[in-house]
Amino acid sequence: MLTVAVCRQEIPEKSSFIKNAAPAVAVENLIPDREDIAMQNQSQIFKNSLIVGGAIGNCVHVAGVFNYLKLAESAGYRTNFLGAAVPVSRWLQIIEKHDPALVCLSYRLTPSALPALLEQFFHSLKEKGLLDNRLYYFGGTGPCLEVARRYRRFSAFFQGEEDLPQLMATLFEEGRRKGGGLPRLSLKGESADHSDFKEIIESGRYRPALRHHFGLPSLEQSIAGIEKIAESGQVDIISLAPDQNAQEFFFEPEKMDPGLDGTGGIPLRSEEELILLWRAAQRGNYPRLRIYSGTNNLLKWAEMSHRTIKNAWGTVPLFWYSVLDGRSRRSVEEALAENMQVISWYAQRGIPVEINEAHHWSLRESPDTVAVADFYIAAYNARKLGVKTYIAQLMFNTPRLTSAKMDLAKMLAKLELIAGLEDENFTCLKQVRAGLTHFSIDPAVAKGQLAASTLLSMAVKPQIIHVVSFSEADHAATPDEVIESCKIVRGVLRSAGNEFPDFSIDPAVQERKRHLVKEAKKLLRALCEQYSDRAADPLSDPACLALAVRAGFLDAPHLLNNPAAPGRINTRPIDGGYDAVDGQGNLLDEARRIKGLGAAGKPD
Repeated sequence: MLTVAVCRQEIPEKSSFIKNAAPAVAVENLIPDREDIAMQNQSQIFKNSLIVGGAIGNCVHVAGVFNYLKLAESAGYRTNFLGAAVPVSRWLQIIEKHDPALVCLSYRLTPSALPALLEQFFHSLKEKGLLDNRLYYFGGTGPCLEVARRYRRFSAFFQGEEDLPQLMATLFEEGRRKGGGLPRLSLKGESADHSDFKEIIESGRYRPALRHHFGLPSLEQSIAGIEKIAESGQVDIISLAPDQNAQEFFFEPEKMDPGLDGTGGIPLRSEEELILLWRAAQRGNYPRLRIYSGTNNLLKWAEMSHRTIKNAWGTVPLFWYSVLDGRSRRSVEEALAENMQVISWYAQRGIPVEINEAHHWSLRESPDTVAVADFYIAAYNARKLGVKTYIAQLMFNTPRLTSAKMDLAKMLAKLELIAGLEDENFTCLKQVRAGLTHFSIDPAVAKGQLAASTLLSMAVKPQIIHVVSFSEADHAATPDEVIESCKIVRGVLRSAGNEFPDFSIDPAVQERKRHLVKEAKKLLRALCEQYSDRAADPLSDPACLALAVRAGFLDAPHLLNNPAAPGRINTRPIDGGYDAVDGQGNLLDEARRIKGLGAAGKPD
């Protein structure tokens, strides 16, 4: 029993949180290992595996096409690089002699001469009977692409901004069917199959996948926005934001306050409206959709979101969406029981689950130890409830005054604790995000903060980045701001990649990580021991966990005067981390903090 392992100090110390890590790589000329390519063996290679490429006419710019051919070689293709300034006559000779499956033309000069070149190229091929039974790709500047797009024979276009997943997509069967635009996370947008989710993310094609929250206070604006975001190809998962009326009273519309319509997101009022949002995403790169659980009737929400938008994964809290945060009137125990029921529902259907949990404590300035312990409790319950693929969200920059070193140490401590839960039946995918309170209202400053937070978070080697728009401190993101924010993140990935220095090995980071792991284990063991007479497994028992909050084992300063929690804990930032302090402001370790809490947590 895993709870016993906690109480016996047997939570593994191993740092295998990097198991199955998907490194962030997005450099056009990066050549992946052949092992990475082999993971994509579900795709069919072209008929004879030969690709020819070069610059047509008098163009001498060949770096892009040269590197593309090298990438193709790493994927198992034969290539023939024709070089710079290749006349049409030479192209015809090579195509006639070698019969390539794919022809890659590059042209990056002033586009005025390009129409005549392409007319001559395609007309000559047609005259010789060489036009059909092969594909044609074009690379060039923006104005040159405008010319090339007039020719229906081209099925993929490259400007030099494509990242590695996009480039790799054009070399395999699915990508060719989409004209070089393989959906990043959904081989087909209408697929409701979740069995491939883990494999898709870890396959090497998506490193990492980008998710972004989106919802405007009008259904029509939101539909148009989703269409625009999907067409941009920048977002892999669009996370729908319903307004608070929908979250709380979707199934009890008579309780809605019309004056609050549109506050916090999309005023969803029917299943048909969700289907319209899903249809809006069926274009571009076919991003998957997901949506948070409601704050009431969570099981109905789960069933509805699965039925209407093929919810990419379930997102459910443990303690929250209750009287604890005021988002519903459920008691903490009622919320825990219902939330666990919904997590189990997702698990039974093989749908991945994210427990939207530990950062809620940090948002309320709890000590880092509480956040680390709660992160373990969330993952532990996901595993116990049968979840196979668990999405572990790591919100950086929270609380706001956390330093970069101590922030990273907290995340590493969280991941080290849950690494001991992983096995062949339970896999954790790391999802990172910047903290909302971190951002400036000045958009220029906020853009820098988004980039900095993303770079720091790459140290944990995430499979998913939950991109937070730079605009969020001031207003909900527009479609253009969503797209721009994702481009900023892609810029970080392109520059950082695999070769950036490893922040995680900093001695101060490692020392703080070890301290937090040790302190979190003390808290978990104390909680188990306190309620061992009430349940065989206190960490998964709603009554025990609710009592632990009531007693203050899990507590935060912002919960003062909350009916479900004491809010008596005091914290402050010390050397960049958040720690509990006593009445005089002195550091309070967990052994001292939890001493005497038990009596308050016993049932009446």
